[in-house]
Amino acid sequence: MNVDDLYNRLSTIKPGVVLCTYTREKCEQMLPLINEINQLKKERDAVILAHSYCAPEIVLGVADFSGDSFKLSQDATKVSAKNIVFSAVQFMGETAKILNPEKDVLIPGPLTGCSLADSITGAEVLELRKKYPDHTFVCYINTTADVKAACDVCVTSGNVMKIVSSLENDKIVFVPDGLMGKNLTEELKKRGINKEIVLYSGSCYVHETYDSELIAFFREQNPGLKVVSHPECHPGVALLSDYVGSTGQMVDYIKNQPEGTKFLLLTECGLNARMQYEFPDKEFVGSCSMCKYMKSNSLENILETLRHPEKAKHVQLDESVRVAAKKCIDAMFYYAKL
Repeated sequence: MNVDDLYNRLSTIKPGVVLCTYTREKCEQMLPLINEINQLKKERDAVILAHSYCAPEIVLGVADFSGDSFKLSQDATKVSAKNIVFSAVQFMGETAKILNPEKDVLIPGPLTGCSLADSITGAEVLELRKKYPDHTFVCYINTTADVKAACDVCVTSGNVMKIVSSLENDKIVFVPDGLMGKNLTEELKKRGINKEIVLYSGSCYVHETYDSELIAFFREQNPGLKVVSHPECHPGVALLSDYVGSTGQMVDYIKNQPEGTKFLLLTECGLNARMQYEFPDKEFVGSCSMCKYMKSNSLENILETLRHPEKAKHVQLDESVRVAAKKCIDAMFYYAKL
């Protein structure tokens, strides 16, 4: 890659939507890091998976695959490389390891937590199971391996409605995202599906900050605006949105809208940056809400991970936990196909 290639990719990202701006000088500074990373990938038999919430220079400069956590874990099963550098957070690396036990999965960022995934543990799920012995336990994919291991079926934000609707049991415990659970409950009612759903109190600290006043402000300033939100947002936000869906579903929705359409994306601003690059004929407005965990990934710590893998953070899972967690994910595949 040369500086012109890099600048042409990153210069599409405009400040104001994301808190970053890419000059030619900045691209010149980053280019040696990017080229060394791309060279070391070949030497180390490694691929880089980068979540859409990571910095644009990672997604557009060094990532072999980008997208949401579930897509990336699926992508990991399709590569021949022995080593996976997962530019994301711990639970995503764990999901990749669950599905790819023979591969070495490394996490480069120093902040590997997640406010949502860290809101519940496997031990807490087991305690809930004692309280609700007749319920089917459904966990969001944004959970740690030990939580998946303690649940019956995993879901993504894209397939949660289909799977919960398909479950034979009408008694459900949904963990850990309480806001997504409320959106799920409301949508089930709209569709006339009767389920008793017990919710937990976890939330994503980025998505829970959006509110109806924000939507009203941007609609007033931008006639014809399309508001696109993630189901981790408050139900009031979902109600006022033109479209609610997973990261992948958001991308498809944006792709199918007419040229010149204005969008307010109520999700982490990394997706805004990616959409500006992929859809230069569309306009993206709004402020930037960053995830400190995702943004702790950098070119520097990815490079350090590839230079010195022996010092890097490797995802390690007890085999019994991995097997139990895989059963939970396999159940998702089963119900998603019904």
